[in-house]
Amino acid sequence: MSDDFRFTVAPFDELSATEQALVRETATRVCLAAGDTLLSPTAVPQHLWLLSIGHVQQDEDASSLVLGAGETLGWRALLTGRCHATATALDAVQAWQLPKAAILSLLASNARFSARVFAGMSRQLVEEEDVNHNRELLALMLVRVRDIPLHPPFYVDGSSDMVSVCRLMSEHQRTSALVHDVLDGVPRLGFFTTTDLRDAMLRPQPLAVREVAHFALITLPPEAELFDALLTMLRHRVHRILVKDGDEILGVLSQLDLMGFVTNHSHLIALQVDQASSAEELKVAAQQVDESVGLLVRGGVRIDIVSRLVSGLNAQIFARLWSLVAPAELIQNSALLVMGSEGRGEQILKTDQDNALLLRDGYHCEGLADIVNRFSTALLTFGYPPCPGNIMVTNPLWCQPLAGFKEMIGHWLLGGTPEGAMNLAIFIDAHTVSGDATLLGNARAFALDLAQGSEVFIGRLADAINQFREPATGFFGVLSRLRGATAQTFDLKKLGTFPIVHGVRALALEHRLEALSTVDRLHDLASQHALTPEMARDLEETLHLLMTLKLRNNLRQIALGQPVTNLVVLADLSTLERHQLDASLAIIRQFRLHLQLHFRLNA
Repeated sequence: MSDDFRFTVAPFDELSATEQALVRETATRVCLAAGDTLLSPTAVPQHLWLLSIGHVQQDEDASSLVLGAGETLGWRALLTGRCHATATALDAVQAWQLPKAAILSLLASNARFSARVFAGMSRQLVEEEDVNHNRELLALMLVRVRDIPLHPPFYVDGSSDMVSVCRLMSEHQRTSALVHDVLDGVPRLGFFTTTDLRDAMLRPQPLAVREVAHFALITLPPEAELFDALLTMLRHRVHRILVKDGDEILGVLSQLDLMGFVTNHSHLIALQVDQASSAEELKVAAQQVDESVGLLVRGGVRIDIVSRLVSGLNAQIFARLWSLVAPAELIQNSALLVMGSEGRGEQILKTDQDNALLLRDGYHCEGLADIVNRFSTALLTFGYPPCPGNIMVTNPLWCQPLAGFKEMIGHWLLGGTPEGAMNLAIFIDAHTVSGDATLLGNARAFALDLAQGSEVFIGRLADAINQFREPATGFFGVLSRLRGATAQTFDLKKLGTFPIVHGVRALALEHRLEALSTVDRLHDLASQHALTPEMARDLEETLHLLMTLKLRNNLRQIALGQPVTNLVVLADLSTLERHQLDASLAIIRQFRLHLQLHFRLNA
């Protein structure tokens, strides 16, 4: 690249000569015409953009921003790995593309550069605090240091040579280490980082790590807020802080991790899950998921985003735990499934363990019963209670070879029992979290083929929407009668979400849809004219409203130390929430009528 990259533009004015050389080697000049796209939610972010000439419009949620020469875009997308904005050239644009790897390297090695980046993002938060994700970030700035994951302390001896220390850091996937040392008979503690390694390479070798480590450590107590941590890093021009509770060292907080937590704090939970080497370590990450939900809800994040995030984290937790208790051969010859709301990606707070294990035909695993028991028991300690219906890997009916499972599906379809219909409904929502996903694909295709020839079965399946019947006075009579009655409750699942989820599931089975989530199924049904676009939209909005009411109610129950249930006290709802519930129940009633007529449930 040529030398006209603008290093006078913040934050690039903080780069050293060596770091400027890295930018020159990796940056690419790009010319764009009006209408060309720089950022899109459908593309995985791989570059940071620095504009040289022209103007770009960035649209995100309800906000729109025009950027010009000298401005950057894409920071948040690079740090989170996801882009929520669309950026389009308004005229002829010239810009620099800086690859993600180079940007992350600069953030990790240059404290002032990363501080300027974070300060710029913070200013943007204040300017756009009405946007959902920015409200979340502002709320997270008040989180205590003790409430976020820290890197556990990793120690090396000050007399160790550089090669040995680097080998240990590589084995433990660390970019820094705490150095135990003694100076004039007095113990001392220092930091050694990859930046120190770079400086050490310029000095004669061999060197002991104490000769390049720095011992003036900056510490914070766990009660400090993240905003305090950020200001401390800026004030001392460091990008790592030692977190201490008295004399006890709790861990290390880096500026890159702090930025990552505030821009997308869930990625740290995912990192903890990936690095967990025992069920106990994994339990710590699993217990943080519910705390994460509370932060997101207080930040005003939409329920569909929360549910997708939590479902993704839960799937990682299940897969990691399975890898810790199951031998590699078993994982390769099986498919670990999650079902029900977890399979649909609609689970938020921890509920029943709905899971299963499909084994490859002809494969036998010695000690399988003990393995699945250890898996289920660990999930119980993580906060996932056992399924009351015993739909779990510990039940031989839900832990068997593919051929046996297909035979069981046939019994469900042809046996004529309500239990069979509901078991199949639960299985239709299954999702593979570990192992060979083709096993589930084979079993699902078998079930769909068999169900296609049985209108009677699909009708019987759909009839479960009447399992929880509205009172004779109707929904509106119930709500009117219960207003002001403090002890009266309403079941948000039985009379709310279940008719939507199950009715849509029956229609999806009839039309052989591959989608798992209720919203995706609604979109597919509307595109195939199985539902009107208006009804699909109303059902989607109603589902999200009911999920939001249920989550808020559950978080309130947790805060009060009450059991988590689907029952909401009508007196606890605001006037607006009651009106919304009225409208939602009217839509559910309309959908019930549609299903009654479509499947001839009264015949």
